[in-house]
Parts: sequence; C-alpha cells; structure tokens
Amino acid sequence: MKTIVYNGILVTMNENRDVYPRGYVAVEGTRVTETGSMDQLRDKYGSDSLLGQGGETGIRWEDARGGIIMPGMVNTHCHMSMIPFRGLGDDCKDRLRVFLLPMEEKAMDREMAVLAGRYGICELLLAGVTTVMDMYYFAGDLARVMDDMGIRGIVGETVMDQATCDAAAPGEALAMGEDAMRSYREHPRVSVCLSPHGTTTCSADYLRRAYEADCRYQVPFTLHTAEMDYEMAFLRETYDMGAVEYLDHTGVLGKLTLAAHAIHVSAEEVRLLAERGASVAHCIGSNTKAAKGVAPVKMMTDMGIPVGLGSDGPASGNTLDLFTQMRFCANFHKNHLKDRSAFPARDIVAMATSGGARALGLGDRIGSLEPGKEGDLIVVETDSVNMFPVYDPYAALVYSAQAANVRDVYVAGQCLVKDRKLVREDPAQIRRALLEKMRQTEFGTMGRGFF
Repeated sequence: MKTIVYNGILVTMNENRDVYPRGYVAVEGTRVTETGSMDQLRDKYGSDSLLGQGGETGIRWEDARGGIIMPGMVNTHCHMSMIPFRGLGDDCKDRLRVFLLPMEEKAMDREMAVLAGRYGICELLLAGVTTVMDMYYFAGDLARVMDDMGIRGIVGETVMDQATCDAAAPGEALAMGEDAMRSYREHPRVSVCLSPHGTTTCSADYLRRAYEADCRYQVPFTLHTAEMDYEMAFLRETYDMGAVEYLDHTGVLGKLTLAAHAIHVSAEEVRLLAERGASVAHCIGSNTKAAKGVAPVKMMTDMGIPVGLGSDGPASGNTLDLFTQMRFCANFHKNHLKDRSAFPARDIVAMATSGGARALGLGDRIGSLEPGKEGDLIVVETDSVNMFPVYDPYAALVYSAQAANVRDVYVAGQCLVKDRKLVREDPAQIRRALLEKMRQTEFGTMGRGFF
C-alpha cells in the first residue's frame, strides 16, 4: 500500500533544505518514494485522484490540511521508564543522590520499568518523536515494548559499578545487554546497546568492555559525560583530565561515541570530539533546570560535530517532547552568546531531525524526507490559535509550536497517531496500570494525598 500525505507545507530537511509551501510525500511499504509540490502531484496522479475519484488504485490519500509535513523527530537521550519520578524533588539540589538512586533501589523493577516505558512511548509518539535513544534498565524488555508499540529506537542497558535494580553486578548487566543485542541485531526498527552510566560511575574496564561490544554490533556507545560538577572535580583531581579527555585516554572515544550532555568541556576537548568523529546529545532543558550550565554547542557545530537534541528523562526535564527543547535551545544559546541571530530556527529543527539521526549513526536511514529514507514523518497542524500565521515553517516549529499541535505520526510507513490519538494504544489504560503499580511501592507513600 502506498500512502500519500499531501496539501501541506513540506519541510524535507534534505541536504538542500528544500521546502514546498504546498507539497506532498509518498511512502510505499516502509520507505519514502516521492516528495514534491502539489503541482507535481497533480501532474503525476491527476486532480481527481486527490478527491478519490479515479486514478491509480491502491493509494491511501491523507490530507495534511495545510499543516507542516516534516520528518519525525529524533530524541537522542531519554530515560522514558523514569515517568514515576516526574515532579519528585524537582527543586532539590542533589536530587540524583537524594531521591532518584534510592527510589530506584526501593521501587523500580521489571514490571514498573515496562509499564512506565509504555507510557513514555505514548508521550513520545504523541509529541512527534519517532526515534528515541533510551538509556535505562531491563533493556530486553523495553526493546520488546518498542517493537510492540511501533516506535523506532535504541535501548541502552545501563552499566554501573554498583548493583542496580536489574543486575547484582556490572558483569551481569553486560551479559544481559549482550543477550538483548544479539536478539535485536537484525530488527528493522529496534536495536540494543550497552550504556555505561557515566565517566565516574563505571570503571575503566567496564567502559572498555561495553565499548568493544557496541563496536561489534555497530550501535551507539552512549553515557553521561561532563555533566556533573562533582564528576569534573573527581576526574581533574584523580587524572588531571576533563571527561572527554578521560574517555579518549580510556580508549572509548570514537565514531560510535555519543556523549550525553557534554556541558563542561574545553575547546581542546571539543576539538578532540571532532577529531574522533564522536557525537553529542544536547539536553538544554534538563541542563538549565538543574543549573548545570550551557554546553558550547556553537563551537561543536562549527567543528562539524553531529549534535542532536535530547529530552533527558521525565525526572530531569519533565517532558519528553522536543518542541520544548527546540525553544529552550534557541532562547538559552542566543542569550548565552548575546546574539539574537545565533542558532537560526532551521538549524535547530535540523538538530531535532537530521542532526539527531546523524548523532545516532542513522543519518542514511532517517532524519529527512527524501526517496529511499524510512517513512518516518509527522504532520504538525497549523489550525490552532498559536500556529497562525506561518511566515517561516522553521520559525513556527521552534517558537510557536507545541507537542499538542502534532496531529499525525508515521513510523516506517505505519500510522501510529491519527488526529492526535494513538492508533494502537490507550494511554489511559496504561496510566491506570502504572498508577496501581506505583501505589504498591514507595512511590505510593511519596504521592499520598495526590494519587
């Protein structure tokens, strides 16, 4: 079956950044086969076809009704199963060690992770995110959830030096992760990687073992990098190095390395990232909320480093959408650089789409709408009051649009969101099951009186 989404503002994000004020995209099977203007569409199929009155059969016509047709967004750093932590200790100075790690130990298990992951994917899809790089525990189970729900994603099995909610020792996490990596090696949409938690929470030996496994399977090697003040102090005092320097010294900085955050990096370390072909997941929302700083993204992009946007987890950035990140990215960087012209809107949309795809090593498959790429696309409606008028679709996406403006979502040619509603899932039902599970744990005690 061929699907043609037409009568919209087509933002292709291809190399030429072609935009068709009135355009269409055709998807056959899982792949984009055509893009172009409405005039080209009529020349090829005839005007009557658009009205369902003849023409080529076997085509499903979907009217974008003047909305913005664009590639699905790519969230390069997420912890979707941390939905139960959202809003917990938001203003606590050391929330990670006071709330998150202790609560994971007390309350997080396989059932909770799966239910929360399902709910997180609902939020991602409804916000137009079609690909996610997730990093948490129970990777094999969450890969099955991704497969079942239709999203495209990479699941990172977190490795730490200490026991975690799914592994008594780092070696156990490595083995579980590799099992899942083998199981999903040939999957068309879902893959698994080993993801050390960070530069100071995983030994050099385990960093190298995880990196070697990720290289064997050609999947991203991602970890929290240059994010925490105490991380930087420890590395400087112990090794006289920054975080990126330490990764390079350890032998785990390469083309598959995706450094999450990379806030506290020197100019020399940015050059090192570029030289090694590494990428960066930029999580401006969670970084600024936690007062950690603003990463030198301008320097990174000027040096050709692939930079994608990440929401971080719902405990850190509260939302999983990238519209929030795009607006924060524009506002904080312009303010930080004291330059309103810095980071033009089309470059920020690129970070949410094609840039994120490149950062994940998927730039040849997703991130733009052009023949041969996967049929991952969304329609952002322009009928709502906040979306009028549209002079520049890039500016409308960055400065005006919200997650609630996403109307339709397709992944690999399959419609997963139609008219703002999930096609396969009932979020209310998932929420009820998740809430019941939370009530049975320490989360229920923390939320007493509110749920």
